[in-house]
Amino acid sequence: MSLVPITYKGGVYQLDEVIDYIEDLGGYIVQRHNIANEVILQVLMPSEDIERLKVFSRPLAGEVSESPLVGTEIAVVIPSLEIHHLPHSACDVAEYLRAHGSKSNMLGMARGFGKRISQMNDEERDLINEHDVAVFILGNFASCIEQKFEKFRRGINIPIILTGGPSREVLEKQTVPPVAGYVGNLGRFMHRTQTEADIARLDAVIEEVERVVSERRKELALDPLSVSPARLQMLLEQEIPEIEDILAPAPVAVQLNGLRLKLSYPEYADRIRGLVIEDGITVGDVCDVLPSRMRDYVLIRIRPLSETNIVV
Repeated sequence: MSLVPITYKGGVYQLDEVIDYIEDLGGYIVQRHNIANEVILQVLMPSEDIERLKVFSRPLAGEVSESPLVGTEIAVVIPSLEIHHLPHSACDVAEYLRAHGSKSNMLGMARGFGKRISQMNDEERDLINEHDVAVFILGNFASCIEQKFEKFRRGINIPIILTGGPSREVLEKQTVPPVAGYVGNLGRFMHRTQTEADIARLDAVIEEVERVVSERRKELALDPLSVSPARLQMLLEQEIPEIEDILAPAPVAVQLNGLRLKLSYPEYADRIRGLVIEDGITVGDVCDVLPSRMRDYVLIRIRPLSETNIVV
């Protein structure tokens, strides 16, 4: 069964009925946001049932739209957190990704500055690799990007989208081998992205990320995961009540092929491995439960059918 990412926007009136209907259709609520009297639900559900949800929610003034970035976690990478390398565009890109359904994390490198001395350490590289996609936001000079980016990309095994001040054509020439996507004309500029031209730059980033994520989902469909990340999230929330006490945003971050759980790995790893999904099959049978480089959180990687011969 193929699950499609969508967003539901509506009021609090009869919200429980909407949630029950989504779950009855085989859908999973990835995240829920309450904004005044409006509720935003980020959902993964069967594609053939989306039209039914639209019909059901129409009398309640609810809106259903496809959101390809729901159920992803994306790293926004900048050379450093200093004012020279933290232009407003980096914050706006991260926020724009969140507005389109993704969970985004900004990572500023400790020694990413300087053409000759720039470098990325193992911890930063491992943390980036824990995400689904990495968006590198670099500067305005092609020569700087050419010298620095080759050092940054070493060891990164997730799709990379490169952005910078030069045009897309120039960026493509600066990176050999090529990366998964490019967005030009988005370098350092010291103002917020408020004009129509600025918003168009952010839209270009979203389009490129959505394209890369869609390609990644097609690759995963060729060798399906042993369990859906959304189903695993529901299991964790049911069996580990301590998740409700987590104050950090998105205590369970859903990814394309796993989850990040914001609980202590030493304390909860064995407990998570022993959770029964169905018919005696445990989380440890179909997943790798690993320590995350982000604090002491739990990183869960779901193994594919080809490795486990199990689909639950």
